[in-house]
Amino acid sequence: MAKVPKDLKYTKSHEWVRLAGDVATVGITDHAQHELTDIVFCELPAVGRSLNAGAAAAVVESVKTASDIYTPVSGQVVEVNTALADNPALVNQDAFGAGWFFKVKLAAPAEVEGLMTSEDYSAQIGGN
Repeated sequence: MAKVPKDLKYTKSHEWVRLAGDVATVGITDHAQHELTDIVFCELPAVGRSLNAGAAAAVVESVKTASDIYTPVSGQVVEVNTALADNPALVNQDAFGAGWFFKVKLAAPAEVEGLMTSEDYSAQIGGN
């Protein structure tokens, strides 16, 4: 069964959000990385790019497929995980830690309230 940390928020498209003040760290869920299998490449957004919630922000490629990563929240990209360029497998190894994709300074903090809880996401993926 996929891990679904309770302290995060989730999207139906399998991204997660971890809040630290007005900055949201975004990655893909354990379930998503299992479905993708071995991740071989990550294309990240440029620092400084403005994103609207729901927009494609990054791309992840695995041995099976390429998938867009959508930003769950609106704001400006303030940091990207440059370690993924050299080691995209970090997403498979530690989806909720070292495998994060980008950080966004929130433009509309209330958007976070519209995201799924861990219980909602677990139900979506058949975990509960």
